[in-house]
Amino acid sequence: MTTAAIIVAAGRGTRAGGEIPKQWQMLAGQPVLGHTLRAFQGYFRVLVIHPDDRARAQGLPADLVVNGGADRAQSVRNALEALQGRAVTRVLIHDGARPLVSGLQIARIQAALDAGPAAAPALAVTDALWRGENGAVSGTQSRDGLFRAQTPQGFHYDPILAAHRAHPGGAADDVEVARAAGLPVTIVAGEESNLKLTFPEDFARAEAILKGRGMDIRLGNGFDVHAFTEGDHVWLCGVKVPHDKALLGHSDADVGMHALTDAIYGALAMGDIGRHFPPSDPQWKGAASHIFLEHAINLATEMGYALTNCDVTLICERPKVGPYATAMQARLADIMGVEASRVSVKATTSERLGFTGREEGIAAIATATLLQR
Repeated sequence: MTTAAIIVAAGRGTRAGGEIPKQWQMLAGQPVLGHTLRAFQGYFRVLVIHPDDRARAQGLPADLVVNGGADRAQSVRNALEALQGRAVTRVLIHDGARPLVSGLQIARIQAALDAGPAAAPALAVTDALWRGENGAVSGTQSRDGLFRAQTPQGFHYDPILAAHRAHPGGAADDVEVARAAGLPVTIVAGEESNLKLTFPEDFARAEAILKGRGMDIRLGNGFDVHAFTEGDHVWLCGVKVPHDKALLGHSDADVGMHALTDAIYGALAMGDIGRHFPPSDPQWKGAASHIFLEHAINLATEMGYALTNCDVTLICERPKVGPYATAMQARLADIMGVEASRVSVKATTSERLGFTGREEGIAAIATATLLQR
């Protein structure tokens, strides 16, 4: 299953004021769309923009940039058509001007799509509703059964593509398109913080929400094992260590660096090395493990996190790690672009117990702490 996130950002957003469209204005030090795209880190991200905004889109973390259409429905259809042939099975269609969507909200949509073809977040209307005419109250409206729609709105890919192709256009959102095609849409609990930036005052509210989320500290653990094979050295934490055996693996089998890489992925809730660098892919045969660690730390940076410290423990009887520990510490720090004082490398034995005690291989555990910048 592959899920794509379609970020719709082709509108002009004039009600928000400012000299540029609202989705390109700054929020907490970065463009609104920067926050929105990073909320969908890990998904294939399609950014739908106005053709005039191509230059502004440079450098944003989007996998595909598509020109929008005359209205929102056409913009979404352009993105859906661009996804053909990419093995996409689900799409999450989200307003670019909703930068505060949470990972929990996205997870709720995904869970609902396990049971049906479409799902969307909404908030029940709790305020009294009036009808107005000429600036005066002309009547009341029952709020029973009424909801305020939010995004992302999630769909199985093939049905929503067919629905958009059959729709005449002009729909307010993708739920309207889906329902016109007869697709049932599950309502998922929305979040008040998932506001859509519409007016100038919304930016101040969004800033306050971002500040109120407080310090975000992430902790991840990694564990890896590699067996010994014939050879004359092992790679451990980026350092070539002479030994009468080598470690067996698809890449260079650097067990310490693999554990640390998985610890960073774990802190980000982004799976493990196998998810990003499948062992079934021949291009990674014999690859140097610093490629994996660099990817993990760059991903953390892209998601707005910095490594505060990490700790790697190598478990083996031999080779002796002590003489090389300082070099390993320096090498890992260099790869991750941090001070060596933030990196710990140490070793222990298993008291001759188990496969490491029998010198059949080496194990490693690692912990990484990330702090949102």
